[in-house]
Amino acid sequence: MKIRKGEPGDVEAVLAMFDSAIEWLVSQGRTGQWGSEPFSASAKRVELVNGWAGGEGMRIAEIDGHPAGCMTLGEPLSYVAAAPEPEVYVQGLVIDQRFHGRSVGRALLERAMAEAAEQGVDLVRVDCYAGDDGQLVRYYESCGFRRTEEFQVGEWPGQVLERRVSAGSAA
Repeated sequence: MKIRKGEPGDVEAVLAMFDSAIEWLVSQGRTGQWGSEPFSASAKRVELVNGWAGGEGMRIAEIDGHPAGCMTLGEPLSYVAAAPEPEVYVQGLVIDQRFHGRSVGRALLERAMAEAAEQGVDLVRVDCYAGDDGQLVRYYESCGFRRTEEFQVGEWPGQVLERRVSAGSAA
């Protein structure tokens, strides 16, 4: 697996990753996270991905030359308070479901930890959907993150999680 900086030419692939994730979530009866409509059908979401691709924080994981996952690092989103110390914040993480089970998400999160260490930053945070059966929160915990504050955006329940670089590697 190779992880590289994202660029504007990755937008279509990243939108396809989100669409595949939504399709998979819908097949599992899990529409609370991103709904049931393709990510690519929302002008607001397309604009979001274009913004990520035009910035410095997008990372693309590739397997055999094919985009397999995307992570974006940046500032905390508006519904999450900034940390009282320097941090690396995972704004978004998605994998193409064709690569499910290949540890793409874990590799991208480890990349976030490595980038934090390179910057001399000890804190990496992420937020995620905390509804349904809490499976996504448990996923991040399995990657070494621990729960901090909960939040709500309308009806959407969320959870902020953090991981310390100084704590060493996770599971």
